[in-house]
Amino acid sequence: MSDNMKDKKFATKAIHLGRVPEDGTGSVTTPIYPSSTYRMDFPGDDSGYVYSRWSNPTRQALENTLAELENGKHAYFFSSGLAAVTAILHLLRPGDHVVAVSDLYGGTHRLFENLMRNFQISFSYVEGTDPDDFEKAIKDNTKLLWIETPTNPLLKLINIKAASAIAKKHGIITAVDNTFATPYIQRPLELGADIVHHSATKYLGGHCDVVAGAVVTRDDQLAEKLRFNQYAVGATAGPFDSWLVLRGIKTLAIRMERHSANALKVVEFLKTVDLVEKIYFPGFDGKPLQNEMSLPGGMISFTIKADLDTVKKFVMATEVFVLAESLGGVESLINHPALMTHSSIPKEIREEHGVTDGLVRLSVGIEDPGDLIADLKQAFESIR
Repeated sequence: MSDNMKDKKFATKAIHLGRVPEDGTGSVTTPIYPSSTYRMDFPGDDSGYVYSRWSNPTRQALENTLAELENGKHAYFFSSGLAAVTAILHLLRPGDHVVAVSDLYGGTHRLFENLMRNFQISFSYVEGTDPDDFEKAIKDNTKLLWIETPTNPLLKLINIKAASAIAKKHGIITAVDNTFATPYIQRPLELGADIVHHSATKYLGGHCDVVAGAVVTRDDQLAEKLRFNQYAVGATAGPFDSWLVLRGIKTLAIRMERHSANALKVVEFLKTVDLVEKIYFPGFDGKPLQNEMSLPGGMISFTIKADLDTVKKFVMATEVFVLAESLGGVESLINHPALMTHSSIPKEIREEHGVTDGLVRLSVGIEDPGDLIADLKQAFESIR
């Protein structure tokens, strides 16, 4: 990053970071370098780019941008959010133990339970809204604290600063999935976390046109291991996906402002609907955002007082809200977690954690808020 960018505000950095050195063309945008391999001056020459699994100019431009926006030092970009999670889990060894929040993205839970347990990694799950939950779950072999905040899909807030302090006291790595908040709203490394994870498919990309993941850290030793894991496993993202996320980041600040503003208006509407039993939204329960999130974000979950068939009818009745998995795009999406994003979690575990058949999750986009509210209103009318 050039010296004249260091003191600029987030929105300015998001637009102007990520440029590669001037190549004589005067290009305002970062070029896409599709090359898989690079010419050497002599055998074994590794002074520049060698092979794109190791490094690529477009991907490196994005990684430098992500590191700066998260106030980190090192960033690595992957072919999916789960590939990025896997790189973090590969820091562990057989016999190690992980403490994770219980309200967890279904794909992460599936990776933990259905794959990593095969390598003798064990997991304990806690609610985490009280930092003491983590303290009580730590064992002698605990090596990693895994946090989502806000959680998916119940949008619980975890105190990153307090949880990270507990982990440090025990010599444990803290990793925070910052997908829902993004670095515009929350920067976990500044609060004591060791690693930040993103499904870049979501808000970082922002347009539902790319699948990717990212990991950011300040720690040089962790960075060296994460970079090796990225290279050795080979789950790197290509230059085109890197460019798409670089493009998306340019509008991240203004999008997150609009996502949050629209979500607040949708929540106010949901409060008036008698069919809505409970609303999950950061700050909605009267608790402050703990000075860790500057905005509530664009995610809302709520439960409907109805049976499963009626709830299914509701999520299929919207017209502006698209029934689809994923989140974080400019388009508003509606999702039924029990049948979609969290369907891989056994029913009894889902329901124990609050992911019931009546739960609906919204990813509020940046459309006109009046149109979003009208769409939800007609969907509610369709099930009366």
